[in-house]
Amino acid sequence: MDDTAAFARDLEAALGAGDVAAVLLRLAVADERPTINRAKNVAAVVQCRDIALLVDGRPEIVARAGADGAHLTGIEALRAALPTLKPGRIVGAGGLHSRHDAMLAGEADADYVMFGEPDHGGSGGGPSLEALTERLTWWAELFQPPCVGYAAGKNEVRPLAEAGADFVALGDWIWTERGGADRAVAAANDILATIVA
Repeated sequence: MDDTAAFARDLEAALGAGDVAAVLLRLAVADERPTINRAKNVAAVVQCRDIALLVDGRPEIVARAGADGAHLTGIEALRAALPTLKPGRIVGAGGLHSRHDAMLAGEADADYVMFGEPDHGGSGGGPSLEALTERLTWWAELFQPPCVGYAAGKNEVRPLAEAGADFVALGDWIWTERGGADRAVAAANDILATIVA
């Protein structure tokens, strides 16, 4: 996110291309003040559309950045962040590698659970599509907190929604799609509309 103005333009176009519930902001490791300022810049673009901004793995900057909440990876991080973020902020759980982890996140009062996200390097690490859809179906049938399915590509949007995902997270692939992120968001929305209808 070095070119903040260009990123803000691309993000604004993507948010205007469809129904977006939240933006998950992953920030590069940097000093705290520049990190907070970057998050504030993104918050200004996101929140004016009544879209939630969730900061990935940095619960300590959520309030100062004006973000709506945090996305935490793993049960330990989730439990550590809950006292500082609840009840006023959204707390989501990812990096759940088993059904047991997911149930612990639900019991800990996570606002949502996410299945299928890659490791923090962005290079895989998620389950197969078959395993992911099985996990989503299991969760949707038994538990109340919303579940998010992480779509590693456009071809995963439909099967994740059909498996019971309450929300489908579009991965970093949207930023490299031909035609831009706005077209990727619009295409995903078109797919989801055929399932909901």
